[in-house]
Amino acid sequence: MAEMDYYKELGVNKNASDADIKKAYRKLAMKYHPDHAKDDKTAEGKFKKISEAYAVLSDKEKRKQYDTFGSSGFHQRYSQEDIFRGFDFADILKEFGFGGASFSAGKSCGKRFSFGNGTQFGANKMRQPRPKGTDLIYELPLSLQEVATGVKKTIQIQHAGQSKKITVKIPKGMITGKKLRLAGKGEPSPYDGPPGDLYIQAKVFNDPIYTVQGFDLSINREIKLSDSILGTSISVPTIEGKELSLKIPPGTSHKTKMRLSGHGIPHMTGTGKGNLYININVNMPEKLNKEQKKLIKKLAETGM
Repeated sequence: MAEMDYYKELGVNKNASDADIKKAYRKLAMKYHPDHAKDDKTAEGKFKKISEAYAVLSDKEKRKQYDTFGSSGFHQRYSQEDIFRGFDFADILKEFGFGGASFSAGKSCGKRFSFGNGTQFGANKMRQPRPKGTDLIYELPLSLQEVATGVKKTIQIQHAGQSKKITVKIPKGMITGKKLRLAGKGEPSPYDGPPGDLYIQAKVFNDPIYTVQGFDLSINREIKLSDSILGTSISVPTIEGKELSLKIPPGTSHKTKMRLSGHGIPHMTGTGKGNLYININVNMPEKLNKEQKKLIKKLAETGM
Protein backbone atom coordinates (compact mmCIF):
# COMPACT_ATOMS: atom_id res chain seq x y z
CA MET A 1 0.00 0.00 0.00
CA ALA A 2 1.36 3.44 -0.90
CA GLU A 3 2.29 5.61 2.08
CA MET A 4 -0.06 8.47 2.85
CA ASP A 5 0.43 11.50 5.10
CA TYR A 6 -2.97 11.76 6.72
CA TYR A 7 -2.25 15.14 8.29
CA LYS A 8 -1.19 16.53 4.93
CA GLU A 9 -4.32 15.14 3.25
CA LEU A 10 -6.51 17.08 5.70
CA GLY A 11 -4.26 20.12 5.70
CA VAL A 12 -3.61 20.12 9.45
CA ASN A 13 -0.47 19.74 11.57
CA LYS A 14 0.34 16.84 13.89
CA ASN A 15 -0.70 18.82 16.95
CA ALA A 16 -4.17 19.53 15.55
CA SER A 17 -7.05 19.03 18.00
CA ASP A 18 -9.97 16.72 17.37
CA ALA A 19 -12.09 19.76 16.58
CA ASP A 20 -9.54 21.05 14.06
CA ILE A 21 -9.40 17.66 12.33
CA LYS A 22 -13.19 17.45 12.17
CA LYS A 23 -13.47 20.98 10.82
CA ALA A 24 -10.84 20.30 8.15
CA TYR A 25 -12.56 17.11 7.02
CA ARG A 26 -15.96 18.81 6.87
CA LYS A 27 -14.59 21.54 4.64
CA LEU A 28 -12.88 19.09 2.28
CA ALA A 29 -15.85 16.70 2.24
CA MET A 30 -18.11 19.54 1.16
CA LYS A 31 -15.68 20.29 -1.65
CA TYR A 32 -14.96 16.77 -2.91
CA HIS A 33 -18.19 14.91 -2.09
CA PRO A 34 -19.34 13.14 -5.32
CA ASP A 35 -22.66 14.97 -5.31
CA HIS A 36 -20.90 18.34 -5.09
CA ALA A 37 -18.07 17.74 -7.54
CA LYS A 38 -19.71 15.76 -10.32
CA ASP A 39 -17.60 17.40 -13.03
CA ASP A 40 -14.27 16.96 -11.25
CA LYS A 41 -12.70 13.65 -12.30
CA THR A 42 -10.17 13.83 -9.46
CA ALA A 43 -12.81 14.39 -6.76
CA GLU A 44 -13.54 10.71 -6.21
CA GLY A 45 -9.92 9.84 -5.45
CA LYS A 46 -9.51 12.86 -3.21
CA PHE A 47 -12.72 12.06 -1.31
CA LYS A 48 -11.43 8.54 -0.66
CA LYS A 49 -8.13 9.85 0.70
CA ILE A 50 -9.58 12.47 3.02
CA SER A 51 -12.17 10.00 4.30
CA GLU A 52 -9.46 7.45 5.08
CA ALA A 53 -7.39 10.14 6.79
CA TYR A 54 -10.36 11.24 8.90
CA ALA A 55 -11.25 7.63 9.79
CA VAL A 56 -7.77 7.23 11.28
CA LEU A 57 -7.15 10.64 12.86
CA SER A 58 -10.62 10.89 14.42
CA ASP A 59 -10.03 7.61 16.28
CA LYS A 60 -7.72 8.06 19.31
CA GLU A 61 -6.21 4.57 19.21
CA LYS A 62 -5.67 4.54 15.44
CA ARG A 63 -4.16 8.03 15.54
CA LYS A 64 -1.80 6.97 18.33
CA GLN A 65 -0.68 3.93 16.30
CA TYR A 66 -0.22 6.09 13.20
CA ASP A 67 1.84 8.68 15.10
CA THR A 68 3.96 5.95 16.74
CA PHE A 69 4.74 3.72 13.75
CA GLY A 70 4.32 6.07 10.81
CA SER A 71 2.39 5.32 7.62
CA SER A 72 4.32 2.17 6.67
CA GLY A 73 4.24 0.60 10.13
CA PHE A 74 0.60 1.56 10.61
CA HIS A 75 -0.50 -0.20 7.43
CA GLN A 76 1.33 -3.34 8.47
CA ARG A 77 -0.96 -3.45 11.50
CA TYR A 78 -4.20 -2.14 9.99
CA SER A 79 -5.91 -3.36 6.83
CA GLN A 80 -8.27 -1.13 4.84
CA GLU A 81 -11.12 -2.99 6.48
CA ASP A 82 -9.67 -2.29 9.95
CA ILE A 83 -9.34 1.40 9.16
CA PHE A 84 -13.04 1.81 8.33
CA ARG A 85 -14.39 -0.63 10.92
CA GLY A 86 -16.78 1.22 13.22
CA PHE A 87 -16.62 4.38 11.11
CA ASP A 88 -20.22 5.35 10.29
CA PHE A 89 -20.19 7.61 7.23
CA ALA A 90 -23.94 8.04 7.30
CA ASP A 91 -23.98 9.62 10.74
CA ILE A 92 -20.87 11.70 10.09
CA LEU A 93 -22.06 13.13 6.78
CA LYS A 94 -25.52 13.69 8.22
CA GLU A 95 -23.85 15.77 10.92
CA PHE A 96 -22.07 17.72 8.18
CA GLY A 97 -25.40 18.47 6.49
CA PHE A 98 -25.57 15.85 3.75
CA GLY A 99 -29.00 14.54 4.70
CA GLY A 100 -28.33 11.32 6.60
CA ALA A 101 -28.16 7.99 4.83
CA SER A 102 -28.86 9.74 1.52
CA PHE A 103 -25.80 11.89 1.03
CA SER A 104 -27.16 13.74 -1.96
CA ALA A 105 -27.92 17.42 -1.65
CA GLY A 106 -30.03 17.16 -4.76
CA LYS A 107 -30.70 14.36 -7.18
CA SER A 108 -28.84 11.08 -6.83
CA CYS A 109 -25.72 10.90 -8.89
CA GLY A 110 -26.09 7.12 -9.05
CA LYS A 111 -22.34 6.67 -8.71
CA ARG A 112 -20.55 3.76 -7.07
CA PHE A 113 -16.95 3.45 -6.00
CA SER A 114 -14.95 1.43 -3.51
CA PHE A 115 -12.68 2.53 -0.69
CA GLY A 116 -10.65 -0.68 -0.96
CA ASN A 117 -11.48 -3.90 0.84
CA GLY A 118 -15.25 -3.82 0.77
CA THR A 119 -16.16 -0.30 1.92
CA GLN A 120 -18.26 1.17 -0.86
CA PHE A 121 -20.00 4.39 -1.74
CA GLY A 122 -22.81 3.81 -4.20
CA ALA A 123 -26.23 5.15 -5.05
CA ASN A 124 -25.35 7.94 -2.59
CA LYS A 125 -24.84 5.53 0.29
CA MET A 126 -21.72 4.54 2.14
CA ARG A 127 -21.73 1.00 3.43
CA GLN A 128 -19.22 -1.42 4.86
CA PRO A 129 -20.03 -5.12 4.63
CA ARG A 130 -19.43 -7.00 7.84
CA PRO A 131 -16.61 -9.58 7.70
CA LYS A 132 -17.73 -13.14 7.01
CA GLY A 133 -16.99 -16.05 9.31
CA THR A 134 -14.09 -18.45 8.94
CA ASP A 135 -14.22 -21.07 6.20
CA LEU A 136 -13.93 -24.72 7.24
CA ILE A 137 -12.26 -27.58 5.37
CA TYR A 138 -13.34 -31.18 5.96
CA GLU A 139 -11.18 -33.92 4.42
CA LEU A 140 -13.45 -36.75 3.27
CA PRO A 141 -12.00 -40.23 2.59
CA LEU A 142 -13.51 -41.88 -0.50
CA SER A 143 -13.04 -45.21 -2.23
CA LEU A 144 -12.20 -45.27 -5.92
CA GLN A 145 -15.59 -46.82 -6.68
CA GLU A 146 -17.35 -43.99 -4.83
CA VAL A 147 -15.43 -41.44 -6.88
CA ALA A 148 -16.36 -43.25 -10.09
CA THR A 149 -20.08 -43.52 -9.37
CA GLY A 150 -20.83 -40.64 -6.99
CA VAL A 151 -22.22 -41.17 -3.51
CA LYS A 152 -24.09 -39.58 -0.62
CA LYS A 153 -22.13 -39.19 2.60
CA THR A 154 -23.16 -38.05 6.07
CA ILE A 155 -20.39 -36.19 7.85
CA GLN A 156 -20.14 -34.81 11.34
CA ILE A 157 -18.50 -31.43 11.94
CA GLN A 158 -18.00 -29.02 14.82
CA HIS A 159 -20.08 -25.98 13.94
CA ALA A 160 -20.50 -22.96 16.20
CA GLY A 161 -19.25 -25.03 19.13
CA GLN A 162 -21.71 -27.85 18.48
CA SER A 163 -21.49 -31.20 16.73
CA LYS A 164 -23.60 -31.22 13.58
CA LYS A 165 -24.39 -33.87 10.94
CA ILE A 166 -24.57 -32.87 7.29
CA THR A 167 -25.53 -35.06 4.32
CA VAL A 168 -23.43 -34.30 1.26
CA LYS A 169 -23.94 -35.46 -2.33
CA ILE A 170 -20.51 -36.27 -3.75
CA PRO A 171 -20.49 -35.97 -7.55
CA LYS A 172 -18.65 -38.33 -9.87
CA GLY A 173 -15.02 -37.48 -10.46
CA MET A 174 -14.25 -35.89 -7.11
CA ILE A 175 -10.64 -37.07 -7.06
CA THR A 176 -8.08 -36.29 -4.36
CA GLY A 177 -7.72 -32.57 -3.78
CA LYS A 178 -11.00 -31.59 -5.43
CA LYS A 179 -13.30 -29.49 -3.23
CA LEU A 180 -17.04 -29.12 -2.89
CA ARG A 181 -18.26 -25.79 -1.48
CA LEU A 182 -21.23 -25.63 0.88
CA ALA A 183 -22.06 -21.94 1.15
CA GLY A 184 -22.83 -20.63 4.62
CA LYS A 185 -21.93 -23.87 6.42
CA GLY A 186 -18.72 -22.53 7.95
CA GLU A 187 -18.11 -20.65 11.19
CA PRO A 188 -20.46 -17.77 12.11
CA SER A 189 -19.11 -14.25 11.79
CA PRO A 190 -18.04 -12.61 15.05
CA TYR A 191 -19.26 -9.29 13.62
CA ASP A 192 -22.80 -10.35 12.67
CA GLY A 193 -21.73 -10.77 9.04
CA PRO A 194 -22.45 -13.77 6.82
CA PRO A 195 -21.14 -17.17 7.95
CA GLY A 196 -18.12 -18.73 6.29
CA ASP A 197 -18.28 -21.63 3.86
CA LEU A 198 -17.62 -25.34 4.36
CA TYR A 199 -15.32 -27.03 1.84
CA ILE A 200 -15.45 -30.81 1.46
CA GLN A 201 -12.04 -31.94 0.18
CA ALA A 202 -11.71 -35.45 -1.23
CA LYS A 203 -8.97 -37.91 -0.37
CA VAL A 204 -9.16 -41.16 -2.32
CA PHE A 205 -8.03 -44.42 -0.68
CA ASN A 206 -5.28 -46.46 -2.31
CA ASP A 207 -6.95 -49.15 -4.42
CA PRO A 208 -5.70 -52.78 -4.48
CA ILE A 209 -6.23 -53.08 -8.25
CA TYR A 210 -5.81 -49.67 -9.83
CA THR A 211 -3.24 -46.92 -9.61
CA VAL A 212 -4.74 -43.43 -9.94
CA GLN A 213 -3.15 -40.48 -11.73
CA GLY A 214 -5.58 -37.61 -12.09
CA PHE A 215 -8.60 -39.06 -13.89
CA ASP A 216 -6.56 -41.89 -15.46
CA LEU A 217 -6.29 -45.42 -14.09
CA SER A 218 -3.54 -48.00 -14.52
CA ILE A 219 -3.69 -51.75 -14.00
CA ASN A 220 -1.02 -54.47 -14.29
CA ARG A 221 -1.57 -57.66 -16.28
CA GLU A 222 0.81 -60.58 -16.82
CA ILE A 223 1.06 -62.74 -19.95
CA LYS A 224 3.20 -65.77 -20.78
CA LEU A 225 6.28 -65.54 -22.95
CA SER A 226 4.57 -67.61 -25.63
CA ASP A 227 1.59 -65.23 -25.61
CA SER A 228 3.89 -62.24 -26.04
CA ILE A 229 5.41 -63.95 -29.09
CA LEU A 230 2.27 -65.37 -30.66
CA GLY A 231 -0.30 -62.87 -29.42
CA THR A 232 -3.39 -63.48 -27.31
CA SER A 233 -6.45 -61.85 -25.73
CA ILE A 234 -6.82 -61.01 -22.05
CA SER A 235 -9.69 -59.90 -19.83
CA VAL A 236 -9.44 -56.45 -18.22
CA PRO A 237 -11.77 -55.31 -15.40
CA THR A 238 -13.06 -51.72 -15.54
CA ILE A 239 -13.97 -49.40 -12.68
CA GLU A 240 -17.61 -49.69 -13.79
CA GLY A 241 -17.53 -53.42 -12.98
CA LYS A 242 -17.33 -54.65 -16.58
CA GLU A 243 -14.87 -57.11 -18.14
CA LEU A 244 -13.35 -56.03 -21.45
CA SER A 245 -11.41 -58.20 -23.90
CA LEU A 246 -8.06 -56.72 -24.88
CA LYS A 247 -6.17 -58.10 -27.87
CA ILE A 248 -2.45 -58.51 -27.33
CA PRO A 249 -0.71 -58.44 -30.72
CA PRO A 250 2.15 -60.83 -31.56
CA GLY A 251 5.57 -59.55 -30.54
CA THR A 252 4.36 -57.53 -27.56
CA SER A 253 7.37 -56.76 -25.38
CA HIS A 254 7.71 -56.61 -21.61
CA LYS A 255 6.36 -53.43 -19.96
CA THR A 256 4.27 -52.41 -22.97
CA LYS A 257 1.54 -49.92 -22.02
CA MET A 258 -1.82 -50.20 -23.77
CA ARG A 259 -4.78 -47.87 -23.51
CA LEU A 260 -8.53 -48.30 -23.24
CA SER A 261 -9.84 -44.81 -23.97
CA GLY A 262 -12.67 -43.44 -21.82
CA HIS A 263 -12.61 -46.17 -19.17
CA GLY A 264 -11.02 -44.09 -16.42
CA ILE A 265 -12.65 -41.81 -13.85
CA PRO A 266 -15.49 -39.50 -14.98
CA HIS A 267 -14.59 -35.82 -15.05
CA MET A 268 -16.19 -33.78 -12.27
CA THR A 269 -17.57 -31.37 -14.89
CA GLY A 270 -19.87 -34.15 -16.09
CA THR A 271 -18.35 -34.46 -19.57
CA GLY A 272 -15.72 -36.99 -20.57
CA LYS A 273 -13.68 -39.58 -18.71
CA GLY A 274 -10.06 -40.42 -18.15
CA ASN A 275 -8.36 -43.46 -19.71
CA LEU A 276 -7.53 -46.93 -18.45
CA TYR A 277 -3.92 -47.98 -19.08
CA ILE A 278 -2.86 -51.63 -19.02
CA ASN A 279 0.76 -52.36 -18.17
CA ILE A 280 1.72 -55.65 -19.86
CA ASN A 281 4.31 -57.66 -17.95
CA VAL A 282 5.77 -60.69 -19.73
CA ASN A 283 6.28 -63.54 -17.29
CA MET A 284 9.72 -64.97 -18.00
CA PRO A 285 10.08 -68.57 -16.71
CA GLU A 286 12.90 -69.00 -14.19
CA LYS A 287 13.33 -72.71 -14.97
CA LEU A 288 12.60 -74.84 -18.02
CA ASN A 289 11.76 -78.54 -18.09
CA LYS A 290 13.42 -80.94 -20.56
CA GLU A 291 10.70 -80.63 -23.19
CA GLN A 292 10.77 -76.82 -23.03
CA LYS A 293 14.56 -76.80 -23.37
CA LYS A 294 14.36 -79.01 -26.47
CA LEU A 295 11.79 -76.68 -28.04
CA ILE A 296 13.84 -73.59 -27.26
CA LYS A 297 16.94 -75.21 -28.77
CA LYS A 298 15.00 -76.01 -31.94
CA LEU A 299 13.80 -72.44 -32.11
CA ALA A 300 17.37 -71.26 -31.67
CA GLU A 301 18.47 -73.46 -34.58
CA THR A 302 15.93 -71.70 -36.79
CA GLY A 303 17.64 -68.40 -36.00
CA MET A 304 14.93 -67.12 -33.69
